[in-house]
Parts: sequence; C-alpha cells; structure tokens
Amino acid sequence: MPMNIAVIGGDGIGAEVTRESLKILQAVSQHVGFDYQCTELPYSGQHYLQTGTVITEEQIEALRDYDAILFGAIGHPDVDPGILERGLLLKLRFDLDLYINLRPIHLYPGVQTPLKEAGPEEIDCVVVRENTEGLYCGCGGIMRKGTPDEISTQEMVTTRKGVERCVRYAFELCRRRKQQGTGRGQLTLVHKTNVLTFCGDTWFRVFEEIGQAEYSDIECGYDHVDACCMYMVTQPKRYDTVVVPNMFGDIITDLGAAIAGGMGLAASGNLNLDVSQQGPSLFEPVHGSAPDIAGQNKANPIASALSLAMLLQETGQLRDDESAVEAGNCVEHAVGMLCAKLAGQNMDRLEIGTDEVGDQIVSLL
Repeated sequence: MPMNIAVIGGDGIGAEVTRESLKILQAVSQHVGFDYQCTELPYSGQHYLQTGTVITEEQIEALRDYDAILFGAIGHPDVDPGILERGLLLKLRFDLDLYINLRPIHLYPGVQTPLKEAGPEEIDCVVVRENTEGLYCGCGGIMRKGTPDEISTQEMVTTRKGVERCVRYAFELCRRRKQQGTGRGQLTLVHKTNVLTFCGDTWFRVFEEIGQAEYSDIECGYDHVDACCMYMVTQPKRYDTVVVPNMFGDIITDLGAAIAGGMGLAASGNLNLDVSQQGPSLFEPVHGSAPDIAGQNKANPIASALSLAMLLQETGQLRDDESAVEAGNCVEHAVGMLCAKLAGQNMDRLEIGTDEVGDQIVSLL
C-alpha cells in the first residue's frame, strides 16, 4: 500500500518549506520507485482565526488513519502565544502519544559552526527527548492572578512507564548506531538529579537498571544538564547518544542546532513506536514560523527536507518498506551534498531562495 502522509504546513514559512519538501518527495519517489499519497490539511493560525478552533477531537481521530504527518511550523502574529502551540502541536504529541522526540545534531561538511576547530567528526550525536511528560504536561495553575499575592505552579510529572519506554528506545538506538558504525555505543543520561531529587531519582534508577540488565555492550554515563550545555560547547565529541527529559531536551537540542549550523538545518521526529497502537508519527523542522520573512522566498527548507528524510526512514522501518527507507537515505545524502556545495554560507540566511534550494536538492538526487 502507498504510504499515506498528512501534510500540515501551518503558518508563515512553514507552508513554504513544506512545499519544497513535497517537491523533493515527488522527485525521490520517482527515483526509487516509492509509492505514497499526501493529503494537505488546513490547521494553522489562519484556520483558527477563521473558525475559532485549532483542531477538534474528531480531526485528531481522523489523523490516526495516516502513516505519518509532515509538519511545517506553527505561530501567527495575530494569535496569542500558547494557543496554537498547546492547541495543535503539543496536543498532537499528547493525544497521539508521540513519546519520543528524536533530534539529530550533525555538522555537515561545509557548514559553519561557531565552535573553533570543531568539525563533522566532533559534532555528531543524536538526542532522544522524552516528549509527553515533565513540565510540558500542563499540571499546575495560577491563584490570585494580578494581585501582589499571585501564586503560580508548574509541576514536573514523571512516570516509570514514560521513563522506561524512552530509556529503552535510547539504548536500542545507541546499539543500532554502534552496529551501523555511525555511533560509538555511548549513551548519556542528562538530568538535574542533585536538585530534582524525586523525578531525577526515577530517571537515574531506570537508566541504571535497564542498562545493567539488558545492555552490557553500551557504555553508560550521566551529566547534569548545566554541565551538558558546557560540554556541548567545549567537548562536543563527548556525546554519541543522549537521553533526556522533556524540558531539558528542548533546551539542549536548540543549543545543539546552533553548534551544527543553525535552525535552518535542525530536523526532528515525534515518534510513537508502539505497534499495538494506531496512529502516525509527526516530523517537523525545529524552527518557528518566522513571520518576518514569510512569503519572501528567504526561508531555508533544508530542515524540512531532513525532517522528510526522517519521516521516510522511520516510517519505512515501521512498515518494513525498504523503498521508503532508501528514499529517505537519498534525500539525506542529497542534503549533505548541497551543504558541501553551499560551503561557507550562513544556513539561516542563505544567498539563494527557498525554491532554488528545493530545486538543487531535487537535481542532486
């Protein structure tokens, strides 16, 4: 059966970069003989302004019929912050139980990094971020708002089930990277166990127990999140595979994007790998909707193209579809070739237009 992909371009440059990814998808499908079908969906800030609704429960249920979701970006200048982010992206993560956020941090040859003397061999790791718990659950509230006695709380929620499935996936990924020769078999847990003693204790115990019982071939380590930020700048080669709770993962992966060339190259996957559940994984560039450059053909679509590559690779593996995996590998390789060709350019402000980047990736396939 063809891979059934839902496309949510979203707001601002999200629609522009997604358009280029669909162009690349059409080309690579012809190149490798891969079958797919796409349905474009309107969920966005403009949709919210027109309908008063971000997305309904029925519309989320309809998404379960797709194999994957290709997402652009969300954020509209006429919509208050938080409405779209929590109402669409975070809601999809929670309702579809997309419990893994996978973010590679890879410096491509030719891409500039702010780290002096660091190269592709030093900056090459992958971060496994827990995606449905922690501070993003929304537990808490505000009392006496607007008064001198205002009180606000935001709770960090950790379950053993949530930690265990995330940690086990990270171990499996680390082992696979080692077997494929793309990693060194080193898995690092990042947390703040010296202060967050309850949630941190659950993470640390689960990490140690699973590692000792099931993954003796993997070298395990631990860093506090503040130390991790320092090491990513001073010793980026320290990290191979990293597993981290939700909020800390959000922070360190943006730092990782910066040292790997910028948000224009930062891709991510929001994954549900439970084969007993129906529902798609969601793939998106890390950057926002950038309304200041929307509609000007200035956005870099490479992060969206790499998100497409992840979509094809990860969904292809779940579907046992070798042609989809091959298509994803082709897109990723073409992006690497283009980065080498564009050597020295600022990847967040390319000298060529959005559509030309897409055209060049297509030509390199």
